[in-house]
Amino acid sequence: MAVASKIPEVVLSSSSDSKGMPVIGFGTAADSIDGATLKSAVLEAIKLGYRHFDTASAYGSEQALGEAIAQALTLGLVSSREELFITSKLWPSEAHPDLVLPALQKSVQNLQLEYIDLYLIHWPITVKPGKGGWPFAEEDMMPMDFKSVWAAMEECQRLGLAKFIGVSNFSCKKLQNLLSSSTIPPAVNQVEMSPVWQQKKLIDFCKANGIVVTAFSPLGAKGTSWGTNHVMENEVLMEIAKARGKTVAQVCLRWIYEQGVTLVMKSYNKERLKENLQIFDWELSEDDSKKISEIKQHRMMLKEELISARGPYKSIEELWDGEL
Repeated sequence: MAVASKIPEVVLSSSSDSKGMPVIGFGTAADSIDGATLKSAVLEAIKLGYRHFDTASAYGSEQALGEAIAQALTLGLVSSREELFITSKLWPSEAHPDLVLPALQKSVQNLQLEYIDLYLIHWPITVKPGKGGWPFAEEDMMPMDFKSVWAAMEECQRLGLAKFIGVSNFSCKKLQNLLSSSTIPPAVNQVEMSPVWQQKKLIDFCKANGIVVTAFSPLGAKGTSWGTNHVMENEVLMEIAKARGKTVAQVCLRWIYEQGVTLVMKSYNKERLKENLQIFDWELSEDDSKKISEIKQHRMMLKEELISARGPYKSIEELWDGEL
C-alpha cells in the first residue's frame, strides 16, 4: 500500500490530552446524504492521508462515517482508532443542560466509537426540545443559557466522551461571554472563512485567547443550497492560481493555512481530494497575499432563518454581533 501523506497538526489547548488535530479535515455536510458514496469517499480519503473527519448530528452522516471508520480499521487502512480525529456537533434542540450528555452519547453510538475527539456547540441558539427541524419555527427559538450549556459540555470532557470541546458560528462577543464563566475554555471555533470572508477580527481574538479557528466552506461550498460561486470564480484567485500553476482551491487552502487556521472541506472526487493535500510544499508570495487581502468581503451564510421578532436574535447584526 502506498504511504499516505502526513498532514500537519495543531495542538489544542484546554485538555490534558496531547493529541494533535490535523489542519485539514474531511467534511460530511451535504444537502442529501448517500451513505454508500460517503463511505467510499471516506475510505479513499483515509488512503490518501486524511485523518480528521467532521460530522454533526444534523448532517445525518454520523452512521455512514462510523461504518467507514469500522471498515478502515478492519482493512488495516489505519492501525488504531487513535490515528483518527473525529468531530461532531450539538444541535440547538439539544442545547439544554440536561440534554447535552445524552446527545453526545447518541453521536458516539452512531459513530460506533467509545469517544469523539472534538464536540462543538453547532449554533449559538437554543430551540425547544424535539423541535430541531430546519428551519426552526419562530416560537421554538430561545436564547442559549451559555453558562449552563457550556458547563454540561465541560462535563462531557471530564467524562472522557469528548477529548476536546468547542463551538461553531460564535462571534467575538459570544466567545467573550463564554470565556467569562467557563472552567475549560473552548479549544476550537469553527466558522465560515475563505478569501472572500476573511474573519480577521475573529481570528485575532481567537489567537489571543488560545482558540484554534477551523474554516468551513473554505471554497465557498459551490453547488450546495448554502453555497456561493464567489470564491471559486474570483478573478484575483484565478489569476494567482494561473500564475503559480495551482488550482484556485489550492490557492484558497494554502492562504487559509498561512493564516494559522485549520479547515474542513468536502469532495467525493479522488483527484480533488489529492490536490487539496498538495498545499504544504510551497508558499504564496507577499504580492499574492496582498492581493488576497484586498478582495471585496462578503459573508455567504447570513442565516436569516434565525432572525425573528419573537426569537433571541431580532436582526442579522445581533446574530453576528456586527461582524458582517
